[in-house]
Order: sequence, then structure tokens, then C-alpha cells
Amino acid sequence: MIQYALKCNSGHSFDSWFQSAEAFDKLASAGMVSCVVCGSTRVEKAIMTPRVRPARQAVQVADKTDVNSVDEATAKPDVESALTELRRKVEENSDYVGKAFASEARKMHLGDAPERAIYGEAKPEEAKALIEDGVPIAPLPFVPTRKTN
Repeated sequence: MIQYALKCNSGHSFDSWFQSAEAFDKLASAGMVSCVVCGSTRVEKAIMTPRVRPARQAVQVADKTDVNSVDEATAKPDVESALTELRRKVEENSDYVGKAFASEARKMHLGDAPERAIYGEAKPEEAKALIEDGVPIAPLPFVPTRKTN
């Protein structure tokens, strides 16, 4: 798995995980990678900051007078509301096929079923097999709804 910093043509920045660099390239060229804020499929890799661990004794102290510091809460878009809006759009414009997602996606790819927008659930090995076979799929960043008693 590899994590990329991404940005869309509207300037929104976000991170996403992919099976490999080739998987990102394949999904992006098929228009299957979309911005979590605005939904644009014109997404490209952004410059990434390397992850470097500070020394164990090092303590970072933020200087509150630094005019270059940015409050993260105001700099990042409201991710939760963006994901809620994305989920609403997917549910309104797609058919939920549940655990039959892998077989339905494969049928549509092979021409055995009419093409339509679908979403559902797939085991990691099923999703990997679909990607390896060239079936255009993308994971959705949804948190499962919780049932209350």
C-alpha cells in the first residue's frame, strides 16, 4: 500500500491510499479518483512531505507569535461534511448491490450486464482481483453506519 498526497484542479488537497503506484495511475487515468471535497476527477499527485521522526528527546514547541503558522482547523476543509455529501451523492446516483459488488462489477466489465453506477462491499482479495483484471473500481471513504439498539 502507498499513500499519496493529492490535489484536484480546484486546489483542494487530500490524502488517499492505493495498492501500488500502478494502481493509482490506472484509476486516475480511468477517472476513478475523485476529490473528497468537490468530486472533481481531475486529480494529480501533490508534492509530499517526507515522514521523519524527531529524536526521542526532541520537543516541539509552537511559537504562537509566528505569522507563518496556520491553524489546521481553519486550513483544512470540513472533511466530515464533505464525506457526508459524497456519500449522499453516491447513494442518490448509484445502485447498492451489497456483497455482490465484485460479481456485478465483473459482469458489467465483461458486457454480461448493462453498465450503471453501482456501489457495495467487496473483500480485499476481490477488489485486488478486479483491479488486476482492469475493472475500474475505487474504494469509497465511507464510515459504516452504526446500528443502535
